[in-house]
Amino acid sequence: MRILLVVLDSVGIGALPDAGKYGDEGSNTLGNVARAVGGLELPVLEGLGLANIVEVSGLSPAEDPKACYGRMAEAADGKDTITGHWEMAGVIVSEPFRTYPGGFPDELIQEFSRRIGREILGNIAASGTEIIEALGREHMETGRPIVYTSADSVFQIAAHEEIISLEEQYRICGIARELLHGDYKVARVIARPFIGQPGAFTRTPNRKDYALAPETPTVLDALQEQGKMVISVGKIMDIFSGRGITEGHKTRDNGHGMDTILKVMAENRGDLIFANLVDFDMLFGHRNNAEGYARALEEADAGLGRIIQAMDERDVLIVTADHGCDPTFPGTDHTREYVPLLVFGCGLKAGVNLGIRRTFADVAATVADLLDIDYTCPGTSFAHEVR
Repeated sequence: MRILLVVLDSVGIGALPDAGKYGDEGSNTLGNVARAVGGLELPVLEGLGLANIVEVSGLSPAEDPKACYGRMAEAADGKDTITGHWEMAGVIVSEPFRTYPGGFPDELIQEFSRRIGREILGNIAASGTEIIEALGREHMETGRPIVYTSADSVFQIAAHEEIISLEEQYRICGIARELLHGDYKVARVIARPFIGQPGAFTRTPNRKDYALAPETPTVLDALQEQGKMVISVGKIMDIFSGRGITEGHKTRDNGHGMDTILKVMAENRGDLIFANLVDFDMLFGHRNNAEGYARALEEADAGLGRIIQAMDERDVLIVTADHGCDPTFPGTDHTREYVPLLVFGCGLKAGVNLGIRRTFADVAATVADLLDIDYTCPGTSFAHEVR
């Protein structure tokens, strides 16, 4: 078999029972986006059974769903990218990553500035595009990088590519990564390069994530150790710090991600193609843009249709998400939600209700079963239900 694991980044489908402790009661990324735009048109996902999992304005439950369907709860505390992806790869984070909604401690910033030889601007929780507009001119005049965070466990560094070279930006991100361990355990350091002039700044595709390595072996590690080829598409390589990945492909946007999946499929390579489509989250969820989110969903639906057409009898498509990011919800942060689970393959059963899975790690257990490798994790395989 070959497995195509496609993560629709942030496409949550309703608040988890513990969403209240995160301030996320009432969140429902997919449902609220659909209502905000007067209904979605997602014929491929509708046919697979998306509306059999949850009510979605504009979609109807399929009488004969082509996929097996269900939803998954996140076992770990948190609602960030790293926690979600690690869990679906078999590692449930033991303790939440540190967050700094009030900015990073002075002693940490002072040590960071000393090591990089520059003072910094910012050190607040902010939208990336907004802080660049607010501080971009001063950054260009002083050469000081812009440091900011969010409700997630991230230390983000924005700099103009003509003021601080990409090589230097990546170097100072590496220094930040060295500092952010132990008492300052932050999940990701992110380089956020931009170009342009005041009033017209644009972030470039040269983003780079520096994530902590998973605490214990993932299913990706097991696959690689047992001779399987794992090919990543999008930011998966960064999320896992390259561990367990044979070959990684960066992508510009969701469309490029879909094209990359199709290219790898056409070349008949890979036992697991693990892809993240980030536009929903990065471009629309965090920016409270429900209309843009809806259009991105429709683009992805068409892309999934092309992938299904290209699949052969050995291919298995798993579509899921890593958390929510409800653009209709107060604030601009991720939301604590269930995620969809759709499993399709020409050689698999169709229309099986997989119910509510207690952890994303069920995906890792299933991948191990389907690819016939030895791997133990906290998840429960649903391979026997779909075969």
